[in-house]
Amino acid sequence: MKTIPVVAAIIFRTSPQGTRSVFATQRGYGDWKGWWEFPGGKIEEGESPEIALVREIKEELATEISVGEYIDTIEYDYPAFHLSMKCFACWVLSGKLELLEHENSAWLTKETLWSVNWLPADELILDKIAMFLRSKNS
Repeated sequence: MKTIPVVAAIIFRTSPQGTRSVFATQRGYGDWKGWWEFPGGKIEEGESPEIALVREIKEELATEISVGEYIDTIEYDYPAFHLSMKCFACWVLSGKLELLEHENSAWLTKETLWSVNWLPADELILDKIAMFLRSKNS
């Protein structure tokens, strides 16, 4: 089975009231149209995961991000391929997170994190993200 190496941006923000949230996007295309995911994409040959993530977020969301802490790598077998997804904590540096490829987006808190229909691979990282949303330093 073919392995596809990808990166995912776990984009965090903190409101003026101190509520932490994470940015999620809804796919607007393909077999998984309508399912929710963390934005990102394929790592091109010669790219580091961090460089790929900055490029993908510029292409998908017209936004410049800062790539921070590595969170985890998710390994998941879809019917047609094996996904190897490196997830990083990220923050917006500039831009407005414009949906150029997705049909919807949401900022989710620890209370609403499980309220959307996540892609199976993305669902596997939610427990770790919930810990980030509860932590004092994110």
